[in-house]
Amino acid sequence: MIVRSFKEFEGTDRHVKSASGTWESTRIVLAKEKVGFSVHETILYAGTETSMWYANHIEAVVCTKGDAELTDRETGKTYHITPGTMYLLDGHERHTLKVKEDFHCICVFNPPVTGREDHDENGVYPLLTEEV
Repeated sequence: MIVRSFKEFEGTDRHVKSASGTWESTRIVLAKEKVGFSVHETILYAGTETSMWYANHIEAVVCTKGDAELTDRETGKTYHITPGTMYLLDGHERHTLKVKEDFHCICVFNPPVTGREDHDENGVYPLLTEEV
């Protein structure tokens, strides 16, 4: 059994800030735990817009605080995301999150991430493996 407090991750390599400056993420469960998924608490900042495409991962997101507009870039459809709303990127959809109010969410990835990932120029997380 693993029990963790978010406070223990402050100032460690499990607390990641994006190169773009639009988000920060606490990587709670990673590939090295060998449970088949990873879990993150992520905050996207108000007034930012982040385009993403998880070509190598499936992601489920649950909003716990904040307000954002999610756009499916393949269909053009938009969704208002507020606390208690979940979205699942089960088709590797290219999407953009336009944040109106700091957006706090819990994210689950499969396959699990290592914690070193950041979005590339296409908004993709590379498929990294755990270093041995």
